[in-house]
Amino acid sequence: MATWTILQDVLILLLGAMLLGALFDRLKQDAVLGYLLAGALLGPHAFDVIPNRDVILGIAELGVALLLFAIGMDFSWRKLRRIGPVALGGGTLQVVITTAIGTAIGRALGLDMRQAVVVGAMVALSSTALVTRLLLDRAEMDSVHGRNAVGILLLQDIAVVPLVLIVTALGDDRPSGVIGLELVRAFLAGLALVGVIFVLLRFVFPRLVEFSAESTNHDLPVLLAVVVAIGCAAGAHALGLSPLLGAFVGGVMLSQSPFGTQVRADVTPLKALFVTLFFAAIGTLTNPQMIVEQWSAVGGLAASIVVGKSIVVFAVVLLFRSPVGAAAATALCLAQIGEFSFVLLEISRSAQLISLEFFELMVTVVVATLFVSPYLVALAARVARMKWRGYMPAHDAGEGDDRRSVQVVLVGFGPAGRTVAEQLKNQKISFALVEQHVARARKAEALDIDVIIGDATRKDVLRRAGVGSAKAVAITVPDPAVAQRITAQARSLARGAVIVARSRYQRHSEDLHDSGATFVSDEESLVGLEIASKLTGTLDAGIPKTKAL
Repeated sequence: MATWTILQDVLILLLGAMLLGALFDRLKQDAVLGYLLAGALLGPHAFDVIPNRDVILGIAELGVALLLFAIGMDFSWRKLRRIGPVALGGGTLQVVITTAIGTAIGRALGLDMRQAVVVGAMVALSSTALVTRLLLDRAEMDSVHGRNAVGILLLQDIAVVPLVLIVTALGDDRPSGVIGLELVRAFLAGLALVGVIFVLLRFVFPRLVEFSAESTNHDLPVLLAVVVAIGCAAGAHALGLSPLLGAFVGGVMLSQSPFGTQVRADVTPLKALFVTLFFAAIGTLTNPQMIVEQWSAVGGLAASIVVGKSIVVFAVVLLFRSPVGAAAATALCLAQIGEFSFVLLEISRSAQLISLEFFELMVTVVVATLFVSPYLVALAARVARMKWRGYMPAHDAGEGDDRRSVQVVLVGFGPAGRTVAEQLKNQKISFALVEQHVARARKAEALDIDVIIGDATRKDVLRRAGVGSAKAVAITVPDPAVAQRITAQARSLARGAVIVARSRYQRHSEDLHDSGATFVSDEESLVGLEIASKLTGTLDAGIPKTKAL
């Protein structure tokens, strides 16, 4: 019975998030704002129809792990090395400086030392879930400010461990020696996690990928991805580290496999479901009555934190020779307080470091900073493009990224697709091939063709292949229903591209045109023309007609 009660609460929360998310989207606002508001209205401080809030929040954290896993799949070891200095140096400085300033301001406002440290620690953390989700939606993950933000967020996820230990120690007055030992244990656990991941990456993982590639069961790569994502997250949690960091590393591991593109597409629906549930569950922590009664305190604290934190991040990123525009954009992206701050606040409340009223005030302030984040991230993109003195483009020269820039995207590598590929290569026309069957993809790779293994009916796969910027799309799959779905998805991504689709039977040609095809190659008509051509050629050569019986 408890299981069905939880599912009922999940349904109510998702329904509210769907309705308000759609409303905000209709109003040209970010849907995340609707999710947060839905949680606030359905939570215990308003209509109170979600009794299993804590359980739902735990379930929803899976969505954040899947989000970080998907982001990890868009990274490579080369990219991680490139953001290393900003992540390690800049992230460490940001956490230390922000914690120190937050502590000092807390003391100035009359808090005792322990309470001030709690405030400083929670203000130091930004929202990995929200920022990465917004950057992904805006296709800015690969911009300079996007990479800076992700690098610092990953360092903050690492910093959660010592911050939790410090706040816990403040609550039970443990000696500094015990804290030091636990920090050493956390460091050794981190090294152990890196060692285990290295062994898996070097010896075990390639064999699993090879096994999945040889299988005709297309579910196996997806199952492998889920096992990697949840396994790495669970392993990190078991070692006392951030599960999000473990999921991210798992994504980086899988990014080099031939199934990377398809897995991204397959986990997207799950990610969208759980991430939506996460933000709605976060919203349930908000106390709308407190916002009404103490709007000046909530608004003043939220504004001060956003401005102060932006200044710190801006200064730190500038120290690492980032362009002014990119540094300002990074600061805007990281100006909010993150979801791990709730963990610090809950530990402090349980240890009676802070009162219930102060707890609810700070939770409401955190959600307020989350609420303004979509606007700040949108502003960040415009700030990054401004012509600052010493400004550099959003993509550093010579860095390169994983985005494909091709003239043609070819779907399918059967006999027809192979013929098209040969002609494109002969004409020296750049193209990318999308093929779901591994054996055919291997044959194409042997011919030095850029191949994306994945289902072309999925928009993410086509986007990864470069359909959005391609001049033309050639669809050679024989199944008419599949061809229509691919045509419709390609047209939605590339409004001005020429789309040439294959139709096995004439009766399907009109459906393909309706789906967005510019031209349809009708096999029945082509066969008729070929037969007619051979007949006329034969007759013109003077060969006698078939003798009458």
